Amino acid sequence: MSSVLVAGLGDVGVRTARQLLDTPGVDHVYVAAHDLDHARTVASALHDGATPWELHHHAPSFPDGLAAIAAALPGDVDIELAAAAVNAGVSYASAADDAETITALLALGADAQRAGTRVAVGCGLAPGLSDVLARHAAAALDSVDEIHVARWGVGGDACIESVRRAHREPALEWRDGELVEDRAHGNELVWFPDPVGARECRLVAAGLELLVAANPGVERATMRLGGPTQRLRVRRALTPPPRRDPGAGWGSVRVEAWGTRGVARDAVVYGVIEHTAVAAGTVLGVTAACLANAVDGVIATEPGAFGLGAAVAPAAFLAELARRGVKAAAFEGAVVG
Repeated sequence: MSSVLVAGLGDVGVRTARQLLDTPGVDHVYVAAHDLDHARTVASALHDGATPWELHHHAPSFPDGLAAIAAALPGDVDIELAAAAVNAGVSYASAADDAETITALLALGADAQRAGTRVAVGCGLAPGLSDVLARHAAAALDSVDEIHVARWGVGGDACIESVRRAHREPALEWRDGELVEDRAHGNELVWFPDPVGARECRLVAAGLELLVAANPGVERATMRLGGPTQRLRVRRALTPPPRRDPGAGWGSVRVEAWGTRGVARDAVVYGVIEHTAVAAGTVLGVTAACLANAVDGVIATEPGAFGLGAAVAPAAFLAELARRGVKAAAFEGAVVG
């Protein structure tokens, strides 16, 4: 039996549950919240047999026979639940994308090894899918010395707060084996697939640790993040409506790997375009299904804590995502740089 519990029933969590319900190898899906009525409402809306579960984060209890947990939770709650899962011998996949939470989850590695379980960290759009794409791009080159990732888009109010927090933190980049603060950083225009198009993104530290871990030996790496940072406000009566932004509801990630191919310097650039919550929920759902051994051959089997990019077989993982509708594409054209 492969039973998976989804904790955190926001935009990403609900889509994660949908992916797991549509996975033939997953026998049972629990949707968990501290408010049991909310869990019941979500389970009913999903229609396909999800079971509501009341989850107390400070002293959680889990269903018998649980194989994995997929979590789309705020940082402090995410860390507490992950520690409880490790103690219970249950594998754990987290969509965390802030530096503090990622570091705390990776610190559970020794406990996870002793418990014989696995903790997958940063299982969203970026970090997550971006790290897998970076490894896939690097494999197309003979050697790689630079990797640059940019993400645009948010999946809900919690994601908006995550973008705000990342922009407040020191801007770091990986340069020659160490993290270096860029005090003169500013917004940079990044070109994403249509309909997102050109967007301003800012250098951030969040996810950089996982990107470097997935690509050991890279000399320079950066993460840039952009997206709405304010909730929609009520317009004044005499204020004309804003022009419609065709890319506002979408999320996108762009991954650029630089290195050598033969004797020439070259680059491989991949992009993904999808609604942010859909893409993040699909990545998290597939990761949890892998941890529950419901999807074979795409994730590391050794116990411990790891970022998604360092653990998966990129081609197999991307193929599974594509089968579910989240597809990556290569940028074609002349490389300038």
